[in-house]
Amino acid sequence: MSTVADKLAKKSSHKTSAKQVRLRLVYVDFWSAVKLSFLAAIAIAVVTVVAFVMVFLVVQTTGLIAKADEFFSSFSDGSILLSQFVSFPQVLAFSAVVAILNLVVVTVLGAVIAGIYNLAVKVTGGLLVGFTSN
Repeated sequence: MSTVADKLAKKSSHKTSAKQVRLRLVYVDFWSAVKLSFLAAIAIAVVTVVAFVMVFLVVQTTGLIAKADEFFSSFSDGSILLSQFVSFPQVLAFSAVVAILNLVVVTVLGAVIAGIYNLAVKVTGGLLVGFTSN
């Protein structure tokens, strides 16, 4: 007994002439790499700010900050409260600072990697990439 899958396999068993192209990547444009890494850094920065805010909201909703205030007041005179240092504007400001630093670091890292790749290509000859058409 033959199934539908067997019939389809027999129909597609003949070989098609697939063309293959082999290209060598010998240069990465520096400014294109900087722009692309900057766009990736913006996406990472947005994710960072949203993650900080979400974690803060979960911690605040579960009452963890209030429990930490009770814990700190148990061995101090009550003058040190965690809620003074961890509030929504302070978390938002800290996440913005982290996001901006991350933006600068990722952009510079993308530029450095592009420069290193362009220097390494002079020694190695580049990256060989193959493409086929099916």
